[in-house]
Order: sequence, then structure tokens, then C-alpha cells
Amino acid sequence: MTGYSHQKRFLVAVDCIIFGFDGQQLKLLLIQRGFEPEKGKWSLMGGFVEKEESFEIAAGRVLHKLTGLENVYMEQLYAFSDPVRDPIERTASITYFALIDINQYKHQISKDYHAEWFQLNKVPKLIFDHTEMVEMAKEKLRYKAALHPILFELLPEKFTLPQLQVLYEGVYDATFDKRNFSRKVLSTGLLVKQKEKEKESSKRGAFYFKLDKRKYKTKFDAFLNFIPNPHKLK
Repeated sequence: MTGYSHQKRFLVAVDCIIFGFDGQQLKLLLIQRGFEPEKGKWSLMGGFVEKEESFEIAAGRVLHKLTGLENVYMEQLYAFSDPVRDPIERTASITYFALIDINQYKHQISKDYHAEWFQLNKVPKLIFDHTEMVEMAKEKLRYKAALHPILFELLPEKFTLPQLQVLYEGVYDATFDKRNFSRKVLSTGLLVKQKEKEKESSKRGAFYFKLDKRKYKTKFDAFLNFIPNPHKLK
């Protein structure tokens, strides 16, 4: 037997949703689509799965080809399979997402496909169902960040509580009360206060903190419901 009879073939693609934090703002990485339909429009990093590839291998290859990024851990999100999502041919897309520290990868970004970071609240119109993909990835990210301290990994070695708050506010698209946020973060016992201050943002300055990596590893699964309802912190 060499194939399944009476079955129609269709294409399978992968799309990569890459969120990044640069220390000040949460951003989304986009490219300008290089072929029709929608050539020149802003798009997620996508491409077709080759015959001998797994979805994971294809996602890594496509991301590296279109942006230059490599060795980025991506998590599978969802399969988008609306029969008319691509106007040219029936195509199912397996989406992957990641959240990275932009400063660690900024030297890898290639301009060949006009890869560009956009503020998450200023994302341009995207092709096909890519906006729906981004919204689903944001919801997944919010869920994961409420259960585990994964966002702490995006910060530099030394950071301030205002920086951390900006990151959480970007993820949850919410404004948190400064005092309540600081109290809750410090109650985790994951942060070590430093003697020096960051004074570029204000005259008084804000103390630097470092992540206690030993406690981070031991408490990773004990971080449940850090933000059970972000709107209560407003």
C-alpha cells in the first residue's frame, strides 16, 4: 500500500509568535510578507512544513530563515484549520510561541525580511488570521505567568521593581497598583535587594534587585495564582 485512496491533500504550515521584552516595553516580532497574497503586509514568521520535517524542526527553520533567530525555545500553541483561512489553497497552520529577552538576541535579528519589533499595543494590521493567533498566544502567556514566575527570566541580572511591573502590565494589558504589586512580588521571597539604585528614571531612584536563582528553582511550582485576577490589582 503506497497511499490512502480517496483522500485529498492539503498544505501544513507553521507560524511563530515571538514576544520580547527590552527592559522597558513588551513587543511582538513581525516581518513583511515576501510573496502573494498580501505581499508586503505585516505577518508572523511563517512557512510550509517540508515532507521530512517535524513541526518543531520546521518552526525552528522558518524562524531562523526569516529573522536570524536561533536556539529559541518555542512552545506549540494551537492548530488553526479554518478551510478558508488562506485564500490560495487549503492550509492548516501549527502555531508556536515564545517570550524572549530582546537584549540577548538583538545581534541575531536579520533585516533580510524586514524583521521588526512592535510595541504590543501598537501592532499593525496582520494578514489572514494572524491577529487571532497573537491574541490566543497572549492569553496562554497570561495563564502561564500567573502560575509560574516565568517573566522573571526576561529581566537583566539587576532590575528594579518598576521594570518588573512594566513587564507584567504589558503581558496583562492592565495597570497595577504600585504598592500592592511591590508587596506581592517581595512576598514571594524570590528577590534579593541590592545596595545600589537606578537613578536615570527618577531623582530618588529605585533599588536594584536580583533573582535568587536557587529559590526560583525550588519555588517554581509553588508560585500558583501570583496574579489570579489582574484587574483586582488596579
